[in-house]
Amino acid sequence: MVESDQMLLIFSSLGTPTNTAIHRYMNQKKVPQFFVLTGATKWGDPKHFPWTMGWQANYQSEARIYATYILEHHPGGKVGVLYQNDDYGKDYVKGLEDGLGDKAKSMIVAEAPYETADTTVDSQIVALKASGADILVDIATPKFAAQAIRKVAELGWKPEHILNNPGTSIAAVLRPAGVENAKGILSTTSAKDPTDPSWNDDQGVQQWTAFMDKYYPEGDKTDSGTVTGYSIAQTLAQVLKQCGGTLPRENVMKQAANLEDLELPMLLPGIRISTSSTDFYPIKQMQMRRFDGEHWELFGPVITGAVHD
Repeated sequence: MVESDQMLLIFSSLGTPTNTAIHRYMNQKKVPQFFVLTGATKWGDPKHFPWTMGWQANYQSEARIYATYILEHHPGGKVGVLYQNDDYGKDYVKGLEDGLGDKAKSMIVAEAPYETADTTVDSQIVALKASGADILVDIATPKFAAQAIRKVAELGWKPEHILNNPGTSIAAVLRPAGVENAKGILSTTSAKDPTDPSWNDDQGVQQWTAFMDKYYPEGDKTDSGTVTGYSIAQTLAQVLKQCGGTLPRENVMKQAANLEDLELPMLLPGIRISTSSTDFYPIKQMQMRRFDGEHWELFGPVITGAVHD
């Protein structure tokens, strides 16, 4: 597409390994690769990769929030970590270890990686339970997140279960895993959950619902991906608006790096999008949440991630 169609930009391409594969190429060609749909920390490196920008809160920041929660509520806990054995999973592990600091070596009693080609993560969950861990940090993509939730329940294991944000869709993960098995799981978010009735009268959720009804009526409103798609598209729309009809690639990238306190209907109150020439992390804040068997319930304050490296 870059070579034959002279494309202006690539927008919201999914996945850490897939974006890594084109990362250097896109920057060599000076084609904007932005709002990539992955929270890898490396998407915020304007010094070395000035044509690539993430969108969501980065994985290391998210993991540090989990570490803060663990230290506050389970200071003597034993942590078992399930993670995808690639840049995606390792980013989270680094953030968790950094967040736990000098307690990481004593608190993390087991780490169980899995490969994307694996059929299941059952053996990893069995090993983590056998380690004596009473806290499970579950770093998985949707398929494996659902498998992990089911296996934990099947084993009768009752750890404090912390699930990373990409694996928290009610439609894609929790229902296939069995919502009764997912009850009590903890995670984070930057977005409003339209399945949470506390947002029923929220103007932003009403706008999103009207958009879905008009443009994507067959879409699953319980799938968090529809919320992300809506919000990330609005961010692109703001960039193009700021371009003012002037659309060389350089100006598009300049405007993407010039977003200031952008409020979006489906972001949580207090969370705004800001970027600059030295800050390629549009969203920096998240809030903890707990699944109650039907929807996600927010708790605690909005927290700013503490890592930008």
